[in-house]
Amino acid sequence: MPDTSDRSGDVLYAALRARHFVIAGPCVLESLEQALESAFAVKEAAEKAGMPAVFKSSYDKANRTSIKSFRGPGMRLGLEWLRAVRNASGLPVTTDVHEVSDVEETAESVDILQIPAFLCRQTALLLAAGRSGRIVNVKKGQFLAPQDMLQVYAKTASTGNGKILFTERGSSFGYNNLVVDMRSFRLMAGAGVPLVMDATHSAQLPGGLGESSGGDREMVPLLARAAAAAGADGVFLECHPDPDRALCDGPNSLKLSDLPKLLRQLSAVWSATSEQ
Repeated sequence: MPDTSDRSGDVLYAALRARHFVIAGPCVLESLEQALESAFAVKEAAEKAGMPAVFKSSYDKANRTSIKSFRGPGMRLGLEWLRAVRNASGLPVTTDVHEVSDVEETAESVDILQIPAFLCRQTALLLAAGRSGRIVNVKKGQFLAPQDMLQVYAKTASTGNGKILFTERGSSFGYNNLVVDMRSFRLMAGAGVPLVMDATHSAQLPGGLGESSGGDREMVPLLARAAAAAGADGVFLECHPDPDRALCDGPNSLKLSDLPKLLRQLSAVWSATSEQ
């Protein structure tokens, strides 16, 4: 387990509350080498933009469209890679948890536990994540009204852990399509937690390619900038060195080399809107 002075997450959470930030990395862990490459690129881009960064990648994508889809290296190897990334880059790390039984072991290796959108109402999972003491990032379900996330907050915070983030990732709009209601950030603000925009999953076309999801990565910067102006405190970006060859969510992933420009733009939007 990484040796760190902030295993409670209090210092990190305070930093995320105080400054605009980015959560970024490949959708799924493909190799340790790629994870390290991505983490250092995220760190450099965030430092140049003057914002804190968290590295994100999943050891298991349990809700892939097809049984044939790549899910990741699994929990044990994936957590080993995330610890290596954390130690080498100095970045805090986050990953998904899908099962109550995975929470304790995962919490030993990461700084933020991410609850997937499909599982945002799973009471047992929210309670287990809250009891871990880690920061908990809950993605708003595609089926949920923004104001309904206040009940998600109540469930998670009932454990005595108030270190919670909410992430907007679009709402189902007919079949194989998502839209983002930018009023969502104002409606979720009542919870008093940092709000994040998942600009890459919001550009996804769920199941749109039949055996996998499609997407339109050209929309990612647009959605990210709009959310920054609408009240998002941070942005979540899945990025990959070569998205067209990514093993998961390539069509809606940002190219890693495009990250610095987008973070500079977001920093400018946040600077402009903070004066209002």
